[in-house]
Amino acid sequence: MSPSAQPGVPGGRGSKGPPARKLLCMCSLSLCLTYLCYSLMGGAGPAALRSPAALPATAAPRSPAALPGTAVPGAPRSPAGPPGSPAAPAASAAPPPASNGSREGAASAWPRTPLAPGEVIAAQSGAFERDPQESSTTDEELSRAGSPGPRGGGTTPDYGEKRLPQALIVGVKKGGTRALLEAIRAHPDVRAVGTEPHFFDRNYEKGLEWYRNVMPKTLDGQITMEKTPSYFVTNEAPRRIHSMAKDTKLIVVVRNPVTRAISDYTQTLSKKPEIPTFEVLAFKNRTLGLIDASWSAIRIGIYALHLENWLQYFPLSQILFVSGERLITDPAGEMAKVQDFLGLKRIVTEKHFYFNKTKGFPCLKKPEDSSAPRCLGKSKGRTHPKIDPDVIHRLRKFYKPFNVMFYQMTGQDFQWEQEEIDK
Repeated sequence: MSPSAQPGVPGGRGSKGPPARKLLCMCSLSLCLTYLCYSLMGGAGPAALRSPAALPATAAPRSPAALPGTAVPGAPRSPAGPPGSPAAPAASAAPPPASNGSREGAASAWPRTPLAPGEVIAAQSGAFERDPQESSTTDEELSRAGSPGPRGGGTTPDYGEKRLPQALIVGVKKGGTRALLEAIRAHPDVRAVGTEPHFFDRNYEKGLEWYRNVMPKTLDGQITMEKTPSYFVTNEAPRRIHSMAKDTKLIVVVRNPVTRAISDYTQTLSKKPEIPTFEVLAFKNRTLGLIDASWSAIRIGIYALHLENWLQYFPLSQILFVSGERLITDPAGEMAKVQDFLGLKRIVTEKHFYFNKTKGFPCLKKPEDSSAPRCLGKSKGRTHPKIDPDVIHRLRKFYKPFNVMFYQMTGQDFQWEQEEIDK
C-alpha cells in the first residue's frame, strides 16, 4: 500500500484509492505495452523496455514510496526536525567549464540528475538542486526586501509584525510566477517579499527565524507570501514546508511543458551564448529519439512526477494550479481564482490589467489614477530561438502521457495538446 493510502501520513488520501488512481494504473499498463512493442520493432534493446510510468524518480512518475523525501511503508520517516532546526546544506555544483557546442560540452553546461544504470534516459553527473539557470538571491537583497520602507517592491511601512508566510508560490520556473506575484501584490491584504528567499531548498540551515526576518511586516488580517519556483522540484521542500505549517496554502503556476522548456533554455542562452543548441541538449540519442529527461529544462515539465511528492504531505485542496497561458490571455479570471483560494475579496480585477502588444503579455496599472502601466522587466517575454519542428514534435510525444497523468491527478485539463493542434 502506497503512503498516500495510509492513515496518518500527512496529506494522505484515505485507505481507498480514488478513481483517478485506477485510471493512472490502467494508463501506465497501456504505456508499458506500447513501449514494449516499440522497442521490439525498433530494436532498441532491453534498456528501452520501460514505460514513462516505470522510470525512476529522476525521469518520470513512479510510486510515491520510491520518491526521495517521502514515507516508505514499514520504515520510519526521516525526522523533519522542529521548526527552526538546521538541515544539512545542499552541495553546490562545480562551476561549469565553457561548452564547445557539442554533446560533450552539454554535460558540463547544464546540471543533470543521475539515473539508475540501464534506464532509457541516462544522465550526466551533476547536482540538480542548484540549477545555474535560476537567479540566485543574495543575503543583502533579502535583507533589503524585509526592511521597512514605502509600500511596493516587497516592503511595508515600519509597523506591523513579521510573520512566516501563510501562502507560497512554489512553482514552476518560467511558468509565470513573477507575473502572478506582482498581480497578487496589488491586493491591499497581501504582503509579499519581492526577491526569492530559496529558504526550503538552499537556505534551510539558517533556520526559521532567518526566514521570518526576510518577510515584510504585516497587520492582522493580511497574508504574508513569497515565491520561489524551484521549491516544486525540490524533494525536501514539501516535508520542510509541512513541518513549518501543515495548513500552508500552495500555488503552482504551470505552463505547456514544451514551451516552458524552450523558455527556460532561452533565459540561459541570453546569459551564456556559448551553450550548445536546444536540440543537442534535449536528446541523449536523437537518432533513437531518446529524450534526456535528466536535463533540468526537460525534467521540470514532468509535473506529475513532482506533484506525487507534494501529495504525500498536502491534500489537493491546499494546492491551487494556475494556468500560465490563461494568466496571459485572461489575467483577471485567473486572479479571481487565486483570490478565492486565499480567502480574499476580489479586488484585483480586469481594471488592473493592460495588454501590452509589444511585450505580448498584460501589464499592471492602478485603476484609481492615470499613471503609466507597470510591466515586467525586459528579461520577461524574450523571443525564443527557432527550434527544429521535429524536435518539438518528439517533445510533445514525450510529455503527452505525463500531461495526461497530471490532468488526472489534479482534476484539471489544461488542454496543452489541443493548443498544439490549433497551432
